[in-house]
Amino acid sequence: MKRRTLLTAILGVSTLPRWATASPAGGRVVIVGGGWGGLSAARHLRALVPQLDVILIDRRAEFWSQPLSNRWLVGLAREDWLRHDYRRAAQHFGYRFVNAEVAGVDRQSRQVDTSAGRFAYDWLVLAPGIREDFSAWYGVDRDAATYTRRHFPSAFPAGAEHLALKAKLEAFQGGDLVMTVPPLPYRCPPAPYERAGLVAWWLKTRSIKGRLVILDPNLPVLSFDRIFRESFRDQVTYLPQAQVRSVDPYKRRIVTDFDTIDFADAILMPPQQAADLAWDSGLIGRNADGKPSGWAACDPSTLAVPGDDRVFVVGDVIDKVSPLFGQYPKTGQIAAGLGRIATTQIAAHAAGTAAPRQLPDSTCYVVNRPEPKELTRIETAYRWRGDGVIQQTMRQQHLPQAGEEDLDWARRQFAELFGTTG
Repeated sequence: MKRRTLLTAILGVSTLPRWATASPAGGRVVIVGGGWGGLSAARHLRALVPQLDVILIDRRAEFWSQPLSNRWLVGLAREDWLRHDYRRAAQHFGYRFVNAEVAGVDRQSRQVDTSAGRFAYDWLVLAPGIREDFSAWYGVDRDAATYTRRHFPSAFPAGAEHLALKAKLEAFQGGDLVMTVPPLPYRCPPAPYERAGLVAWWLKTRSIKGRLVILDPNLPVLSFDRIFRESFRDQVTYLPQAQVRSVDPYKRRIVTDFDTIDFADAILMPPQQAADLAWDSGLIGRNADGKPSGWAACDPSTLAVPGDDRVFVVGDVIDKVSPLFGQYPKTGQIAAGLGRIATTQIAAHAAGTAAPRQLPDSTCYVVNRPEPKELTRIETAYRWRGDGVIQQTMRQQHLPQAGEEDLDWARRQFAELFGTTG
């Protein structure tokens, strides 16, 4: 029996409330995934098309922010800055929040199966985020993947792994602490390097006799390489273009092209891909060689999935959108911008009009080092070239005597998504 059929048999669709099983007269939008993209879509849909019934579904009961989380790990941010209540946001903006696990999507009948029942939709926004691809290290060995998540969490999945990693840092007594950086693309490109600098500061200020060994398969990030050498020479060994060939989490050993590294503890970040739901829904694109790209294909202009203009993908899950730069950076503000774009498409559909062409933009801050506080402001903008190809412009500004620019930015984003004022 297929999973969808089994769910139907167990749950009994006829016993579910009508608002779940049938689309209302004004139309319904179901949004799967309560990250930055999904939250943005829900909030703006209610503002643009008040007559639509909007339902946001997420398996988590509360939101955890990746931005500011690195600061929080080393005691430089309050936990309440990171955690936000989904239900309070839904009540504030007038949409429904359902805390449930999504089992599958039936695009033919326009229904979403969840642990809380089946939800009909007129339009669907999929913002499921990423999954960590442990198969790149372990093949089909799921036990090794589970062991790694439990003992060496990456904290890329938000929430419980943040708590586990913070506890790990607070308990660390010394030795080699290995941190792997995923190969591009991955969620928030500067995040691992920001974390590395803050962990190095943590080791230094607490006089912990330990060393952070960074295994980075990508090209060296010169700005952070400079900071590591200038401020944390005794705390950091940075190894760029270090391809991980094998990981033994039980023996605490990593083999690269050039080294075999034994570690006392680790922050293990494997390669990343689109979340399971994108794979299960048949949304994964293809590379030039015909192999799965690992990310969800979409129309770069509309964010609609191929062959279905009622389903949109937003956020980190998206595949390449331009031959010039490939994928959008997988950042919170880009995801929020994509959520707004999907909203305008749906609003136009509901009104029977043509949607304007829109592109996202992004401003974010990266903590280079906390003392003296040094930030990098990264601005990313996009425009349509004459032939319809998307161009990317990126500007970085070094802020050597920074104040609270990053916190002010975060407060504005959270106010936009949650209606908070603090």
